[in-house]
Amino acid sequence: MADQTRVEGAARHIFESQEALERLAPLPAGIAPHDMDEAYAAQDALIAMREEAGQGALAGWKVALTSKVMQEMVGIGHPSEGPIRAPQVLELRGEVDSADFLDLAVETEIAVRLAKDLPAKDAPYDRDSVAGAVGACMAATEIVDLRKVDYKAMTIELLITDGSMNRGCVLGPPVEDWRGLDLGALPGRMKINGETVGEGHGRDALGHPFEPLAWLANNLVKRGRMLRKGDIVMTGSIVTSKPLKAGDEMISEVDGLGVATLIVR
Repeated sequence: MADQTRVEGAARHIFESQEALERLAPLPAGIAPHDMDEAYAAQDALIAMREEAGQGALAGWKVALTSKVMQEMVGIGHPSEGPIRAPQVLELRGEVDSADFLDLAVETEIAVRLAKDLPAKDAPYDRDSVAGAVGACMAATEIVDLRKVDYKAMTIELLITDGSMNRGCVLGPPVEDWRGLDLGALPGRMKINGETVGEGHGRDALGHPFEPLAWLANNLVKRGRMLRKGDIVMTGSIVTSKPLKAGDEMISEVDGLGVATLIVR
């Protein structure tokens, strides 16, 4: 059972360090979650703190570390999830201010929007059973703040507690007739200022974009949560994270699923 003093302390520490744009560093021993269950409990507490602070309700979730390139970059061979808040969901062509980030970076992904709930009573889920709940697929850009983290000191518990570094997303146009597409085979790419800086395929996310979706649905059920109709799910980057600075224009393209653009002021 999670230690509530440790859980609340970890959540408060992360909340304050995120607000202050401080470097992401290992938590003090007295409040560091001892396992993933405690880390997710701390993430739940952090979600509640942000809602109480008027920073917006949940709009969906991201799944991190679903590709080999991202797992190798971070040094963790296990997915994690993090919340996405409604005010941070941008559409088609979004803009952010570089001053709002310590270490702004972006990822190129396939996102889905759910047309149905995925409740606990129907778990466990797999790739086929979650497909029926997907209302639309789209190219997407995830916005992250890496906060100058030292990956050699990163643990899965720290990543989870932090919310897996998410600071929003830009969604491309929703494609509702996605069933005619081989999502795993779709090529995608990231461009910064017109130059291609990374390429991948939908299958780079655990073999198919719906594998992370099923993993997330099951993990949320374990946490006493669930995916709901209207939720956005970012299924994981198909390229390594890339830094951005003021003046940059970044594009995520996925063939058949459109384009999502981010401008940095």
